[in-house]
Amino acid sequence: MDRMIWTAVTGMSASMARQRMIASNMANAQTIGFRAEIMRATPMTLKGPSLESRAMTDASVHGAIMTAGAMTPTGRALDVALQGDALLTVQAADGTEAYTRRGDLSVSPNGLLVNGEGYPVMNDGAPISIPPGSDVSIAEDGAVMVRDPANPEAPPQQIDRLKLASWRGTDIAKGLDGLFRVTGGGVLPADADARLAPATLEQSNVRPSEVLVEMVEAQRLYDMRTKLVATAKELDEGSASLMRLS
Repeated sequence: MDRMIWTAVTGMSASMARQRMIASNMANAQTIGFRAEIMRATPMTLKGPSLESRAMTDASVHGAIMTAGAMTPTGRALDVALQGDALLTVQAADGTEAYTRRGDLSVSPNGLLVNGEGYPVMNDGAPISIPPGSDVSIAEDGAVMVRDPANPEAPPQQIDRLKLASWRGTDIAKGLDGLFRVTGGGVLPADADARLAPATLEQSNVRPSEVLVEMVEAQRLYDMRTKLVATAKELDEGSASLMRLS
């Protein structure tokens, strides 16, 4: 009986973790460059003379679905959509190098090039700074071009380059802040062949209809595991009644 309850309760915990992941995906269905999260459930067997049969479930967000989202032209010079497996390098809140597909860029009041979440965009080593008053554009290879508004006839000059990296062949994980990092530490090397689409934004790859189906399935699975606990209670009460009769 104890084994049945243990299995059901740990399953309920995993179902709750899955519902939180589904809710996050649904909430970010309209977020630029968002990658739908996926969960991994790992059995963790308790060790001991009488506990080998009890295995709890450790469920957590493991990674993301890396298929591309829809591309939407915006006509805005600082909007970029990463093509293929390319990732945009940004500086996370803790100062480390991280990666994202969100490319709605802008220039912050202190002159840094940042994305829509406020993370500074990096070159191969440091955040990119924009000269005050410049007209900025991004080329397909990630080159950051500026032009002096006072001299519109002059050709734009390259002042820096976005660090574009490919995740293929490297184990990366998605953090709670929505950024990707190399598992175990380290950074991805710059990919000279990576390309982006200027004046375009990539939408989230979450499909709301599929997420709704997953939400219903997760709720039903949680209900089934709840009924197992109730069934175990009924069986336990029945056994106690038989013992009282004897």
